[in-house]
Amino acid sequence: MKFSQYMHAWLYGPQGYYKTTDVGKKGDFYTSVSTSMFFGGTLGKLVVERVRSGAFSPEAHIVEIGAHQGHMMADMIQFIYSLEPSLVKTLRFTIIEPLESLRLVQEKTLKEAFGEAVHVNILPSLEAFICKEALVFANELFDAFSCEVVMEDTMLHIENHVPVFVPMEPALREKARLLGVEKGEITCGLEAFALALRASCEKCECIAFDYGEVLPRNDISLRVYQNHQSTPFFELTCKAGPKEYLAEYFAKADLTYDVHFGHVQQAMEAAGFTHQETKTQASALVAFGLMELLEMLQQNVDEATYRAELEKAKQLILPAFLGERFKMIRFTK
Repeated sequence: MKFSQYMHAWLYGPQGYYKTTDVGKKGDFYTSVSTSMFFGGTLGKLVVERVRSGAFSPEAHIVEIGAHQGHMMADMIQFIYSLEPSLVKTLRFTIIEPLESLRLVQEKTLKEAFGEAVHVNILPSLEAFICKEALVFANELFDAFSCEVVMEDTMLHIENHVPVFVPMEPALREKARLLGVEKGEITCGLEAFALALRASCEKCECIAFDYGEVLPRNDISLRVYQNHQSTPFFELTCKAGPKEYLAEYFAKADLTYDVHFGHVQQAMEAAGFTHQETKTQASALVAFGLMELLEMLQQNVDEATYRAELEKAKQLILPAFLGERFKMIRFTK
C-alpha cells in the first residue's frame, strides 16, 4: 500500500495511535501547549488585541483545529477572561476534531475548566462549520497529515510492514517537481484542507505552528517518537527483521515528519488566502505579547510562582528547545 495509507492506519485506524495517546511528560512527546500555559495564553492575548483594534468583532468565532486534549483552547479562554472578561460572553468558541475519542476528552477538559460558564462547540469537520468571521489557530496540525515519501523517481510503499520503493505515480511526480522535492515527504490533504477552510469562513485569519522548514530539505525526516525519544523511520527498518520491528511500533508510537511550509503556503494561496508571514515560534510569540504577559504575572504573584512559570515559558522561545525549530505561518482571507 502507499505510505500515506499506512501512516493513516498507524495514526487514525481503529486502534490508531492518536486514539489512545497521551501528550506531555507522561506521553511520548511534548508540545508547546503541554510545556506552558503561556502558549495558549499568548494567543488569547492576540485575540483580545484583534478585537480591540476592530479587526474582528466581539462576536467572532475563535477556532482551534486539532485541539488534542483541549488544553490550548482552555488556556486561550482563561487568558481572554483575565484580559477582557466581557469577551468570554460574546466570542464564540469552536474546536474542529475528527476523532470522536478526542472530542470526548476535550469536552471533559473544558467541563473541568469552566463548568457551564463557557460553551465550546466541538465539531467533527470543517465542513460542519460555517461563520462570517473567525480567528483560526492550530498547533502541530500539519505534521499529523499523512504524507508520501519520495526519493528521486520512486515513492515509498509498505507491504506487510516492510518498506519498498516503487516507481512514482505521475501525479505525485508532478507535485514533487512543482514543490522542488527530490527526496523527502510530500504532505497529503493540504489542498483539501485549504479549500474547506475557505468555504467555512467569509473572513478568516489562520495562525498555525509546526516544526519544519520554509524550503524543502530534500532529505527524509520521517521519524518515530516514543517515550520522548526520536528514531529515524529507516533506522527501524535497518534492524534485523524489519517486518517484525515495524509491526512492533505500529500504532504504538507517534509517526511524524518535518513540515514543508512552502507547500502549506502554496496550498493556502491557491485556495484564495493571503500569506502574511512565516517566522520562528520565538519571534511570533514575542510579537504576540508573551513578554508583556509575563510582566503582568510578575506583578500579581509571589516570586516563586513567577520563577516557576517563567522557566516553563522560556522553553517556548529558547532556540535549543522550541523557539527556533518551530515556525509560525499566518494567512488571511
